[in-house]
Amino acid sequence: MTLTQWQTGELEHVTYDPAQLERLHRIVALRQLGFGLEDICSILDAGVDAGRIADMLRIRRADVEREQRTASARLIDVERRLHLIEKEHSMSQIEIVSKSLPAVRLAARGAVVAEQPEVAGVVGPLFDAVGDILTSAGVRLDQPIAQYEMTEDGLRILAGYAISSDAPEGVDAVDLPSVPVAICGVHLGSMDRIGESWQAVHAEMIARGFSPSGPCREVYVRAVSDDQQDWVTELQQPVERA
Repeated sequence: MTLTQWQTGELEHVTYDPAQLERLHRIVALRQLGFGLEDICSILDAGVDAGRIADMLRIRRADVEREQRTASARLIDVERRLHLIEKEHSMSQIEIVSKSLPAVRLAARGAVVAEQPEVAGVVGPLFDAVGDILTSAGVRLDQPIAQYEMTEDGLRILAGYAISSDAPEGVDAVDLPSVPVAICGVHLGSMDRIGESWQAVHAEMIARGFSPSGPCREVYVRAVSDDQQDWVTELQQPVERA
């Protein structure tokens, strides 16, 4: 009897010695614990060593605990969505997910505004100024990204374009760090109602048991038309467990 024969279900056609029953049970037991075939082969070939098996079981325990946390989070999400549909007969206007964010370098400029309504009149000129400098330097305009951070002086805005090299003179090179977990949603259309989409993102963040862990970001996936009707903006809020 071979491991391949067990894996492919050929055992019913195999004649094997009763002494092999112990090996078969060991294969089944290890498989039921979630070990992959490669690990099982390694264990069987090297022989059963209590210390080695214990180390592998500790690793497997960590994997199972991680899977359980993921499954629990998914169950909570399913229950919340089901409650929303059954009790309130409605669904979220935007689809919200959790994911990691890669590190990115920006050629950017910043500004601080005291009041939220001032943001719209500041972000555009910041992007225009950075774009003009990059274009003059022969740098292709890549993904536009804005970061927002509340400080004692007001809302700090950082706006610029992703770059893969040094920033030209006149703009700052800013490295946004990678983020393990962020709650993200997609806002479609004009910036006039982006506040509602941010409210939905933050409501979902709280519902999932998270709190902000850093400045939020807006990634302008598509921002071409002047009327903004076809704009696509991803809202990204880095989070940690509350």
